[in-house]
Amino acid sequence: MGGGALNNRNRRALITVGVIWAIATAVAEYLAVTIDLHPFGASREARIIDEAFDLLLYLAVPVFTFVVVVVGYSIARHRAGSDDELDGPPIRTNRAFVAAWVVVTSILTVLLIIPGFVGLDKLAAEPDPDMVIDVQAEQWNWTFTYVGSGLTTEDTLVLPVDTRIKFRITATDVIHSFWIPAFRIKQDAVPGQVTETLVTPEVIGSFGDDPVMRVQCAELCGLGHARMWTKVEVMSRADFDAWIAAAGA
Repeated sequence: MGGGALNNRNRRALITVGVIWAIATAVAEYLAVTIDLHPFGASREARIIDEAFDLLLYLAVPVFTFVVVVVGYSIARHRAGSDDELDGPPIRTNRAFVAAWVVVTSILTVLLIIPGFVGLDKLAAEPDPDMVIDVQAEQWNWTFTYVGSGLTTEDTLVLPVDTRIKFRITATDVIHSFWIPAFRIKQDAVPGQVTETLVTPEVIGSFGDDPVMRVQCAELCGLGHARMWTKVEVMSRADFDAWIAAAGA
């Protein structure tokens, strides 16, 4: 009789936790889908990385809500009174529960890994660049040389839209990091070495439209580190060609 009552209590507890978990998960998933958590994105790479982030978030929400609901329910329902100094009943391992837990968490782990591999595969399948820009970092400014045209700029990094661009990056003094938040790309600039990264801008815009359209040093490089940034402007191919011609005249 007592065992049946205990089973009934457990069953009611599981149903209660399950209902609360389902509601909390539905609300959290709705918020995750409807609220834009990403900064402005303006490149193919940003789109791929943001898609992977979103998928990981959607998969993580049920796990997060499950932990919060179980812990919250346990604290609210099973906490001891202020005058209760007795030990709780002994806990024995439930092999079926342990096996189910291992299987479920293993599946979730695989599901969480997949978006990263898919994103890396998409980023690795990059076509050959249409343009090469040499980037030189030094305390505390950036210099950009457009290979083939001989044009060098410092005040603004100007790029054509829908063009595959390779950045060849180096530094003259200390380690810096070439980071464009709107493109979601970041690559170290190391003295004596040349590192590379590729990007395809997909949105016309500039720093005036959104402050994430900038080149920012992401490696602490001295007193002027916070000021080591340069505006980025993406324009149509026709406007870019006209800009190159005017700047080189």
